[in-house]
Amino acid sequence: MIGSGVDSRTELSHLIRARYPIIYIQSGEEERVEHAVRDIQRTRAERGHERKLLFWSITQGFTGDQEFSDLRDPIKALDFILRYEDAGLFVLRDFHPYLKDPVVVRRMRDCYRQIQDGERPKTLLLVSPALRIPTELEAEVAVVDFSLPGRGELASLIAEFARMYELDHDADARERFTEAALGLTYDEAKLVLAKSLIRHRDFNISTILSEKKAIIRKSGLLEYYESQEEFGGVGGLEVLKEWLVKRQGAFTQRARDFGLPVPKGILLIGIPGCGKSLTAKAVGALWQMPLLRLDVGKVFSGLVGSSEENIRKVISTAEAVAPAVLWLDELEKGFSGVQSSGQSDAGTTARVFGSFITWLQEKTSPVFVIATANDVSMMPPELLRKGRFDEIFFVDMPTEAERREIYRIHLEKKGRDINSFDLDRLARESRGFSGAEVEQAVVGALYDAFFEGEELTTDRVLRASAEVIPLSLTMKEKIDDLRDWAESRARSASGLPIGAAREDEPVDPDEAEDAERKKAVPAGFRNLELGD
Repeated sequence: MIGSGVDSRTELSHLIRARYPIIYIQSGEEERVEHAVRDIQRTRAERGHERKLLFWSITQGFTGDQEFSDLRDPIKALDFILRYEDAGLFVLRDFHPYLKDPVVVRRMRDCYRQIQDGERPKTLLLVSPALRIPTELEAEVAVVDFSLPGRGELASLIAEFARMYELDHDADARERFTEAALGLTYDEAKLVLAKSLIRHRDFNISTILSEKKAIIRKSGLLEYYESQEEFGGVGGLEVLKEWLVKRQGAFTQRARDFGLPVPKGILLIGIPGCGKSLTAKAVGALWQMPLLRLDVGKVFSGLVGSSEENIRKVISTAEAVAPAVLWLDELEKGFSGVQSSGQSDAGTTARVFGSFITWLQEKTSPVFVIATANDVSMMPPELLRKGRFDEIFFVDMPTEAERREIYRIHLEKKGRDINSFDLDRLARESRGFSGAEVEQAVVGALYDAFFEGEELTTDRVLRASAEVIPLSLTMKEKIDDLRDWAESRARSASGLPIGAAREDEPVDPDEAEDAERKKAVPAGFRNLELGD
């Protein structure tokens, strides 16, 4: 897509000046795009390059410098542009539905050739929230993804509101208001600021953030988190936590001046319930950045072209909100079909995946990606190449010492005095438990104690934990395979050798009995074939 590394208005101006015949501007902000086109027209006219500016819609025909209300049919509109004798900019609103018509497509190609060969500069500007370019036009159409308003634009809007309503704010307050509005369209920001003024007679950060959460959630793609998780609430994973703490200030200008690159992100692979998601939530709080959660499966929809459009929306929103943390939960489920995409979905998954990893590799915006995955066998190998992520961490089952820390965290969260509990015994007798299973044991014991009108005790937690069947038993083979894969491909999140928790995990009774039987048989007699 044209325009990476250059702001949308500048890119659009360059394409118009370079006399590109057809430009497709993807944006839902019609008014803002048209305002930018008017600015470009005015600037070019002041320098002696005057063009007429006309706007077309199916309801009004042509309006602007000249009006032709009878030209509402798209074919007639294109014919008019072909016959138009002056230099012109022609903004075609919501034109994408008509690109399904082969006659319209053919006429667009005619326009391209005649404009390219003509003496007077003309440019067709297709403005639409959806990107729908037929194969026949892909070579002829330049695409500009009109980005959401940046800090400068929003700061100007806030200053204008403040001037109109005689509000007085210092520079720090204006910066906080601007930061809170990042990720909204220009119109959304105007409405949110207006609501804040009606409700509080001033701008209010909580109101702006609350509205922003609702707007981002409305897309159905992203969830906006204001994480309440404390980093100290993550038990174990000491190497991973130290790595993240060291990069806490890496998004500042001081870090750029020092020569540090903007951190790209990390991939957390490991066993379910062992702290991957908890870590993602805690990073947002540690770095004091907004946390956007993406369920990759939601990117894919039934409409042709919608999935590609969805991933562009996600990237655009994340970059507008930046600096931010983008959390991709269970990444493997969304991209598991990449290898067979050509046969199963006409290549949609492969194209979306390609867009994502290209952005991941080349992005310069301060968006830190935390991707989590449970099943490495479903992961496309391209994701694991060097340069995609800064580091790949393996999150293993907690050891006895780590379980002790996790019990302490959960008991303190429930308002209990940890000195009243035998943490060593709890950790020792929950062999093979994940962090989530430790929490489950504490919560289960709390329910029992509440029901019986008694206080929570070590024995009660132990009774509750005895009812938990840990994943280390039910998924033993899968966990062992995951550890075998990670030993040579990932860094241990805890700093302990990968698989260190194996020695601490329960053994299936049948397997233990079989192992003892084998030990009892002399080595030379173990492989006798005694069958018929």
